[in-house]
Amino acid sequence: MTPLVCKFIWFAGVASWFVIRYPFQSRSKKIRVIRSRYGLRETSILGFASLCLYVIPGAYAVTGFPRSLDHPFFPAFGWLGLLVLCAGLWLFFRSHAELGLNWSISLEIREQHALVQDGVYRFVRHPMYSSFFLIALAQFLLLPNWFAGAAGLVGVGILYVFRVRQEERLMQETFDGDYIRYVTRTKRLIPWIL
Repeated sequence: MTPLVCKFIWFAGVASWFVIRYPFQSRSKKIRVIRSRYGLRETSILGFASLCLYVIPGAYAVTGFPRSLDHPFFPAFGWLGLLVLCAGLWLFFRSHAELGLNWSISLEIREQHALVQDGVYRFVRHPMYSSFFLIALAQFLLLPNWFAGAAGLVGVGILYVFRVRQEERLMQETFDGDYIRYVTRTKRLIPWIL
């Protein structure tokens, strides 16, 4: 395992992320949105997360900037990063597959929207955010640069903090008592813990 191989692994992870998301995004666009919280705030949060998860680490992987913030590379971190990335991508796929046509990139309710409580949603309410944290952790492990590596964790943290309560409020407004019961049985990110 070398730093160059780790950069290729990171790029493969980003490509996999887009390959996983594309078919779900294409299908969900065909279903009419009946309630949306999409606006400038949502666009800004998603833009910041994208900057931290794709633009900053991509620029580092291609140019090496900022080299002054590089830290020593440990091959074990690269191998661990690969494992964490695979786990994050698996969870990312499962959360999309189980949401099916209910999936949306933003805070939206579609026609015939259903409260998904099966599969990974049986254990956590926000497995997609869990997958984002895993992918961001993989970025930190794969890229030996304090700025580029940690940017993903910052971006996902901001996305989570400023979005999850809005999302849960929208779900409660839509599914009322069913969602409240679901909340009592599950954790937000980590089964049985958080």
